[in-house]
Amino acid sequence: MTPWLTPHSPQVQAIATLFTQFLVVAAVVFLSVCGLITYCVVRYRARQSGEEPPQHAGSRGLEVTWTVIPLLIVLVLFVLTLRTMAFVDAPQNPARDPDLVITGHQWWWEARYPGAPVTPAITANEIHIPVGRRLLARIESADVIHDFWAPQLARKIDAIPGRPSYIWLQADAPGTYEGTCSEFCGMQHAGMHFRVIAEPEPAFMAWLEHQAAPPSPPTGLAAEGASLFIERKCGDCHAVSPADTRSLIGPPLTHVAGRKLLSGDRPLTAQNLALWITSPQAIKPGNRMPNQQLSAAEVQALTAYMEALP
Repeated sequence: MTPWLTPHSPQVQAIATLFTQFLVVAAVVFLSVCGLITYCVVRYRARQSGEEPPQHAGSRGLEVTWTVIPLLIVLVLFVLTLRTMAFVDAPQNPARDPDLVITGHQWWWEARYPGAPVTPAITANEIHIPVGRRLLARIESADVIHDFWAPQLARKIDAIPGRPSYIWLQADAPGTYEGTCSEFCGMQHAGMHFRVIAEPEPAFMAWLEHQAAPPSPPTGLAAEGASLFIERKCGDCHAVSPADTRSLIGPPLTHVAGRKLLSGDRPLTAQNLALWITSPQAIKPGNRMPNQQLSAAEVQALTAYMEALP
């Protein structure tokens, strides 16, 4: 199996097992039909003598057989599907609060942790989870229909505006698992990637605590960037403080320097940060961040400020 599709959660393993069962049944049916067709072609082919083969008006036994067998096959597959759905699907009206709230935006993913220590943790395009623990995730959309899919960890689920859905999100081994939006949602749909980072429980808790901690006061060039951030009203679209839990149009920049991805599809480097600040439309055309017409010095200061938010 392709490594990107190798199951790494009980839920995806159940889906993979169901797929294999369907494939085996389909292969048996296909080979049986091919065998019967071959038998009929050989057994009832025209003879050299030119004699017409025996004609049969019908056979109740055969008709019952080729009706009952498909019904039994469909019934078995139906039962297997129901069992898999019952195991994989999370309750759509859960009796408890979700561990994780994932919101699709054009064109990035927001992840909130309502139960994080001190204050809810918020991040973008990188979702951290503890290994071996099943999390109840609520999937939402802030604008249009998206589709959340981490192939190795969870089933696909639509993110529909005004209609939250729930899934189980779990990983059985530490690692970084790729995910994407699987519903066309606009011109940058193909760049709407995310990563699920599974880590041992102590590391996950340490990450949550770090996300809840306020950033250190910037100094030097980074302090100039912080002042420029306020002056240019960047905070109207982006949060930099863990205490800022507003629902904003842009991704949260809390501890942004500690992330691996920029805008979901580029590595987070100083060069890419500067390019995004200078000309956001050059990286992701159609996104909602305007070109601020910044000077080279201002871009350098803002980049330094972003790098000072680990």
